Amino acid sequence: MRSTTSFLVTDRMKKKPDNVVFNEQTNRYDAALKPYATSVGAPVITSTDSIAWKNISVQKVNHRLKTRYLELKEAYDEMMREYRYSELIYNAKFSFEPIMGQVYHLYQRDNEESFLSLIAPDQCNFKSLGSYYLNAEQIWEKVNEI
Repeated sequence: MRSTTSFLVTDRMKKKPDNVVFNEQTNRYDAALKPYATSVGAPVITSTDSIAWKNISVQKVNHRLKTRYLELKEAYDEMMREYRYSELIYNAKFSFEPIMGQVYHLYQRDNEESFLSLIAPDQCNFKSLGSYYLNAEQIWEKVNEI
C-alpha cells in the first residue's frame, strides 16, 4: 500500500502548471488545437450575433426579391397590353399598309366589326375604340387622348 505523502508528491509531479495545456488522453500538448483561449495573454473570444445578421440579411433578400418580382410583373403586364393592342389592331379591317411612326384610329361599325382608319375621331361619327401608334418594332401602343 502506498503512503498518502508519496501519492501527493507523484500527482504534483504529474500535474502541469495552469498555463500549460496538456491532453492526458493523447499525451500531447495541444493548446493550438483548442477552440478557446488557453492563456491569459490570448485575445478574448466572443461569439458573434449571427441571428441579427441573418434576420437583416433575410429582410434585405426578401425586399430585393419582392422588388424584382414586381418589376417583372409590371414588364409582363406591359407586354400583355401590347399583345392585346396588337391583336385588336391586326384583327381589324384595313386596306392600307400602316406606316411606322404614325397614329391610327380604331373604330367599330354598327355590325360590331372593327376597322382601322387615318381619320381622327373628331372628324367622323364612328364609335371610337381608341387611337394607336405603330412604333419602330411594329408594336401597337395606345395613345392617350387629350
